[in-house]
Amino acid sequence: MLGWYAANGRDLPWRRTRDPYAILVSEVLSHQTQIARVLPVYERLLGRYPTVTELARAPLAEVKAITDPLGYKVRGRWLHSAALRVADRPGGTFPDTLDELRRLPGIGRYTAGAVMSFAHHRDAPVLDTNVARLLRRYFGVAATPRARTEELWSLAAAVIPKGKGYLINQALMDLGALICRARAPRCDACPLRRSCDFRQEIVSSRPARSRGRAWPPRPHAK
Repeated sequence: MLGWYAANGRDLPWRRTRDPYAILVSEVLSHQTQIARVLPVYERLLGRYPTVTELARAPLAEVKAITDPLGYKVRGRWLHSAALRVADRPGGTFPDTLDELRRLPGIGRYTAGAVMSFAHHRDAPVLDTNVARLLRRYFGVAATPRARTEELWSLAAAVIPKGKGYLINQALMDLGALICRARAPRCDACPLRRSCDFRQEIVSSRPARSRGRAWPPRPHAK
């Protein structure tokens, strides 16, 4: 999968930085929004407010004037409130633990994990819509929505080799977005196709395969 990512991964501006502020902005703006629409807003917001301190000093109305055209208009307030909280920290330093990040306004489990993984290069799981769909299909996860979500978070953590969180998470996100699409998935182009439950259902009606997985097995239930 990492070989596929090296050849096919998306070139996005927030992947060229380890600045937690820039990565937080990208994740909040990307929430339920197509990347093509996010890119110009991301560039405009960071061009206007290149540091978290400058965003904290900005009038909320000016921030929202940039972010509101994306829809989901609470995101501008979230970013501004989070910037104020960070600016109040000693030295204006960004939180570097999951718990501290999740205390920022509007920052949930996914966004905190993304900042930990992409800014701090920690092995934190990241579970967006694309990754959840890929893991659900690959492992054949079938459960109630609440139980399924917890299982998917466990799987997202289990598939990260030690020290590879940044690369694996980026690869999963791109593989889910470009190949394991909600509609018309491109299974024939998927590097995981030989051991994927979803692919097996397409090519055969058999409930299971005899061959082992090419990717990490499902973790044992605790």
